[in-house]
Amino acid sequence: MRVIAGHYRRRTLRSLPGLEIRPTADRLRETLFNVLCAGNPEALADSTWIDLYAGTGAVGIEALSRGAGMAYFVESSKDAADVIAANLKSLGIAHGFKVVKADAVKALRQLEPTVVAVGKTVDYVFLDPPYSLQAEYTKTLAALAESKLLLHGSVVIAEHEKRFDPGEAFGSLLRYRTLKQGDAALSFYRQRFPAV
Repeated sequence: MRVIAGHYRRRTLRSLPGLEIRPTADRLRETLFNVLCAGNPEALADSTWIDLYAGTGAVGIEALSRGAGMAYFVESSKDAADVIAANLKSLGIAHGFKVVKADAVKALRQLEPTVVAVGKTVDYVFLDPPYSLQAEYTKTLAALAESKLLLHGSVVIAEHEKRFDPGEAFGSLLRYRTLKQGDAALSFYRQRFPAV
């Protein structure tokens, strides 16, 4: 597993042995960032990310490599959180991130006052729960729909099995695109604009 592009391009990332963590495949991660950047390498400059169920931290690290200003890595497993910290250290990343060891919904509640208090919102949220924990999608997407961390321009991306549908809408959070690759898929969500 490696960083695809940007400042840390081609650098390798550690993972945990076994099946506890299923990192986002390099090819799918590359597709995700190609979609988000849409040919503009500066598109992610100074953006703020939350990488939920972060695993190895590969998605948040990719965002930092491509110019993101801040990445919050949320992981409930201590071993995985340690791997994220080790990956950040091995790349020499010393600031612009925070590793939060907590359940995803609890972490969102913890981050909300901190992020909003400094006048920030989150530009991108990536969530990739273990595929077997399908209820995590509903719980987390519903929490994001209610969160003050997002604005209308914020994008939420859920990685999931191609044959599983995490849902079209969660409150004002609506899916606007699905991208399938191999056995995996990415669902993209945005807040619905309020009626005028």
